[in-house]
Amino acid sequence: MFLSSGNKPLQWLYILVLFTKSDFKTTIIPITFFTAAASPNPTLCHVLQAAFWTWLQVLQFDLANQTMRPEEDEYNKRDRPLPSGRLTLATACKLRWILVPICWAWSASYSKEALYASVAASALTVIYNECATHSGHWTVRNLVNAAGYASFEVGATVVATPGNQHLDRISILSVCISASIYATTIQTQDFKDIHGDRLIGRRTLPIIHPALARYTVIAGLLLWSIVLTYVWDLEQSVQVVLFVLSFFISYRFVTFKDVAADQVSFYWYNVWLSVAHALPGYYRYLAV
Repeated sequence: MFLSSGNKPLQWLYILVLFTKSDFKTTIIPITFFTAAASPNPTLCHVLQAAFWTWLQVLQFDLANQTMRPEEDEYNKRDRPLPSGRLTLATACKLRWILVPICWAWSASYSKEALYASVAASALTVIYNECATHSGHWTVRNLVNAAGYASFEVGATVVATPGNQHLDRISILSVCISASIYATTIQTQDFKDIHGDRLIGRRTLPIIHPALARYTVIAGLLLWSIVLTYVWDLEQSVQVVLFVLSFFISYRFVTFKDVAADQVSFYWYNVWLSVAHALPGYYRYLAV
């Protein structure tokens, strides 16, 4: 049984959303901003379809991730379906593999390019979870994370693009920059989870080099703000927004170091990331 209280559709939907709850702010919303900005001539309908496509791929990843080490969520996130008892581990494992062909079939209904992105996301999910990259050295973990985000962005941008096929030069450049940002700043999400990560033996940057890790946030955000300024030809007012956010977020990470503060700082990081993801649209429609 999936649920002791019955298998009602709304209960199912609620459980699936709970698996992905924490990723709305970190992945689904930023990538939706990204697709709206990076896709050539997207419509609202296309962007909403891209958001759902992203959610479906993220759901596959989260099911794999949360079934690998469910004891981690007993400490960090007790409202998730497994630690809260809403779903059994055996059922979640079955659902994890059922979702793979569902994601592929859904993607193939758009185009072969969307299918390739979904297959890449599934492969990287296995590398991250079943191959235990998540508990390896932080550099490998960051790179696999960045590649996973890139697969989400490519697929979502393809879905958001009329015709659902080829990406143009701006779209490809946008994905490359975004993946690089993730690879060098994704440690911002690890500060708030440091106690649970240490409990299961993860080697994240905040665990290995706690003091240095906080200063990498300053370097990453400021350097990428400079790069984004020149690549997307930002006017002064947009530069001010980007740099003010960078300084503010960096200050928070270096000054406020408890778990609750790191959670708030990570929210602000995602604000900066959403602004960065919107810049290809600024360049496409305003700067050019």
